[in-house]
Amino acid sequence: MKPFLDQNFLLSNETAMKLYHDYASRMPIVDYHCHINPREIAEDKKYDNITQVWLGGDHYKWRLMRAAGIDEYYITGDAPDYEKFVKWAEVLSKGIGNPLYHWSHLELQRYFDYHGILNKSTAKEVWDICNKKLAESSMSVRNIIRASNVTHICTTDDPVDSLEHHDFIEKDPSFNVKVLPAWRPDKAMNLEKPEFLDYIGRLSSVSGVKINSFSDLKDALIKRMEFFHSKNCRISDHGLDYVAYAPTSDDIIESIFQKRLQSTSLTTFEIIQFKTSFMLFLGKEYHRLGWVMQLHYGTKRNNNLLAYNKLGPDTGYDCINNYAPSSEMVDFFDELNKTNQLPKTIIYSLNPNDNAVIDTIIGSFQDSSTISKIQHGSAWWYNDHKLGMTDQMTSLANIGYLAGFVGMLTDSRSFLSYPRHEYFRRILCDIIGTWVENGEFPQDYETLGEIIEDICYNNAIRYFGFK
Repeated sequence: MKPFLDQNFLLSNETAMKLYHDYASRMPIVDYHCHINPREIAEDKKYDNITQVWLGGDHYKWRLMRAAGIDEYYITGDAPDYEKFVKWAEVLSKGIGNPLYHWSHLELQRYFDYHGILNKSTAKEVWDICNKKLAESSMSVRNIIRASNVTHICTTDDPVDSLEHHDFIEKDPSFNVKVLPAWRPDKAMNLEKPEFLDYIGRLSSVSGVKINSFSDLKDALIKRMEFFHSKNCRISDHGLDYVAYAPTSDDIIESIFQKRLQSTSLTTFEIIQFKTSFMLFLGKEYHRLGWVMQLHYGTKRNNNLLAYNKLGPDTGYDCINNYAPSSEMVDFFDELNKTNQLPKTIIYSLNPNDNAVIDTIIGSFQDSSTISKIQHGSAWWYNDHKLGMTDQMTSLANIGYLAGFVGMLTDSRSFLSYPRHEYFRRILCDIIGTWVENGEFPQDYETLGEIIEDICYNNAIRYFGFK
């Protein structure tokens, strides 16, 4: 029996072990999509205790605690931090099969040099060890990033954001990690939301463009994109509830926008028409700027209205949407491609059933301009576990070009999440190592090593144009 979480964790054969230890483990990290707060990097924040780092804002853990019957008082409520941690330890001890079990123990090993098991009996010991370590200067946010061998971080930023914290970090010579903004314009697109008009007012104020028409909205967004570009933004990101495609005329889009400005209700089809025009406009601008477009979809959000009204969004009440929009996605891409304005794009679906669909879509739009110009994004959210990562990479290899894959991201709000890259890399090496051991690929370490190092780091640097 293999020991728990030893140096060959998730590596089932000699080839996998060599690929991981000799190649993957040495590569730096590009975290090209996350939700960490750039202000905390600018201020080099330190945390008082492990609960603040682990349980503050982590809806992955919140969902597991709720499933185990823990009262909300110990999850998002006002319970003392130590009591929240003990409850988490109790739940985690039985979290068999959940990636949180592995991630949490990897983080304890890598950042706190704790190689035991977290459970109710060890909770006090772990609490004391972690908090003592967190009090050290080595555990400030910037030092955690340095120790994790991270070279680039892309945060998630709204068009109205000032990016002042990115400026501060960029001008600080003591910190050489690139912390770059990423453009997330969902609020400007979601005209069906009650807060849309208030948001348009904020965008108008920040951009200096009085927004009285859809044309004005586009002008305001272009101004903000130019501003973001000047701050080294090279990536956009979209959280789409669904992918729909309904192109129409400029006049119809303008009439739809005017109805919304006047608080007139819109039909579902009108909303789809607006979002289609919005995304086509942005896709062309991304191509002009040389940005990468990321599309996250397949989610049904805020399903528990009672909980949403109490706790708000992003608190753990979202699910997979069983919708695979292959024809709509293809038509959207083709419309941009007709005029050679399809930008580099990464597609992520929350539904694992979409893997093969995505891999056939991206294969329809590759060209010689970029290696794997259209990417199948890393297994996302409910899929970033062993099976989900294995299925995503196997599908990409079977139908597409795994060697061109830009690899893992954290998609996290925690500065201790970087061991997720280690988790991913171990799974990657085991998949490829198993193929080699089975005689499905030659044991050519020069080629294998290059593939592993590229997926872990080099592909992302080249694809995003990072320096």
